[in-house]
Amino acid sequence: MTRRTEWPGSPAEPGGGPDGPEFVDGPTDGSAYEPGTGRGARSGRRSRGGADAGGGFGEGAGRRARSTTRSSGSPSSSRAEQGEPRDRRDKGEPRDPVEQARNICLRLLTGTPRTRKQLADALRKREIPDEAAEEVLARFEDVGLIDDAAFAGAWVESRHHGRGLARRALVRELRTKGVEPSVIDEAVGQLDADQEEETARELVARKLRSTRGLDRDKRLRRLAGMLARKGYGEGMALRVVRQALEEEGEDTEGLDEPF
Repeated sequence: MTRRTEWPGSPAEPGGGPDGPEFVDGPTDGSAYEPGTGRGARSGRRSRGGADAGGGFGEGAGRRARSTTRSSGSPSSSRAEQGEPRDRRDKGEPRDPVEQARNICLRLLTGTPRTRKQLADALRKREIPDEAAEEVLARFEDVGLIDDAAFAGAWVESRHHGRGLARRALVRELRTKGVEPSVIDEAVGQLDADQEEETARELVARKLRSTRGLDRDKRLRRLAGMLARKGYGEGMALRVVRQALEEEGEDTEGLDEPF
């Protein structure tokens, strides 16, 4: 009687030969058989069901084949172990510096605008060549992704109405962002003296209640100091605070001197 051995884990294929279903009798990863087993190397000739033309394997061959399957692993792991070339990125080969600069700038611009100097500093920090950085920055300016004038205008609008900053503080902040002086002057020029003083009054009115119970001089220093930190001049700060204290019934005699 001829005994056929199914390859472990391999499903039978329907519609086999005359003796019934045929079975896959060889390792699925294409491994060669071990020498000296009497079975020889892979012949490359397979029947319709995938078995070698020489017939099925015996029990010993099945055990050796199972062992081969376990040791060989998946085809991909075998290639990695044999040191086949990987993707160029995995090997750490340098990419196009212009592409790198473009990707860095796009990431930094996602969600928040930035000045040209901020982006240039970021590219320099990442050791992007100056020529590649300049090419990308110029292109971004051409298409409007970098616009220092628009940045400065939006900054003044947001920081003045949101934080109550005066022109002097806004100029200082925009300088640290690398905005050109002429662009800064144009941006802060949208705030006139009357609007600036009105904002100062609103700031003092919000802070005034928390100073009640303190003596007059301490209230003056606290309120005027708050305005000074936001960039308001000494004269305007003193005038606004004095008027606010007078409205609360405080005696402001002698408060004309600088604080």
